[in-house]
Amino acid sequence: MSSSTSTPVFNSTKTWIWQGFPICYQTQGTSGSAVVLIHGFGASWGHFRKNIPVLAENFRVYAIDLIGFGASAKPKPGEEIAYTFEIWGRQIADFCRQVVGESAHLVGNSIGCIVAMQAAVDNPDIVSSVALLNCSLRLLHERKQAELPVYRRIGAPFLQRILSIKSVGEFFFNQIAKPKTVRSILLQAYPTGEAVTDELIDILMAPAKEPGAASVFLAFTAYSQGPLAEDLLPKLPCPAIILWGTADPWEPIELGREFAEFTQVRKFVPLEGIGHCPQDEAPELVNPILQDWILEVS
Repeated sequence: MSSSTSTPVFNSTKTWIWQGFPICYQTQGTSGSAVVLIHGFGASWGHFRKNIPVLAENFRVYAIDLIGFGASAKPKPGEEIAYTFEIWGRQIADFCRQVVGESAHLVGNSIGCIVAMQAAVDNPDIVSSVALLNCSLRLLHERKQAELPVYRRIGAPFLQRILSIKSVGEFFFNQIAKPKTVRSILLQAYPTGEAVTDELIDILMAPAKEPGAASVFLAFTAYSQGPLAEDLLPKLPCPAIILWGTADPWEPIELGREFAEFTQVRKFVPLEGIGHCPQDEAPELVNPILQDWILEVS
């Protein structure tokens, strides 16, 4: 098995119509178990461009843009669709049934981990296993806010209320949706810095320019309900592996280690010195772990 980072070579993306909306996805590989890759907040299938070719050597790999992100449709929040983990979990389950055609191993990064687990809990028949890469702790969740210091407990809801004002929210989004700002944010998430390239910035910036992107961004920043990882893990109908970059500035591994106590979690793998997006920052570490895991549980 190859553990190297292949030079990504992709055919044109494909489109799947889900609930009347176009959904973008990419696929490679012609044999082996099915694997579905699920990106995090503000990202797209391109965040797995360094993983798809390597995994496709042994598996049929699909990488999907969640509705609201990437090149997928961005319907109006609250009017045409609700951006919740239940909705995204349903999207993944329907994708497995209608496009993949069978149960799949789900691999998620950040909020993509919550989506993967929600899909598995609600649809046990379509998920063979889950791999969680730096799972979102959802620290803005209303139940989490109660545990924060007073200044943060007050500050987070206040900021959410301010951003809910359309003009303020759109101004804020336009300020952060700039290459220089995106690069600065990425250098926090990628401690080694080497993977923060112009290509990566372009991948993240392109969807931000599309109509509706600001509304989706603001809808999610205001989303303080829904499931937490610790709610979903004990309900998982399948085995799980967790990979976690030890240098993640947003989702501390000290808190993430608690997830290893759940019986569904067979392995917890710390990735030394790696940040929030290990699949992109350190594919040479992540790819062989995922390969071995999927072969083991298939």
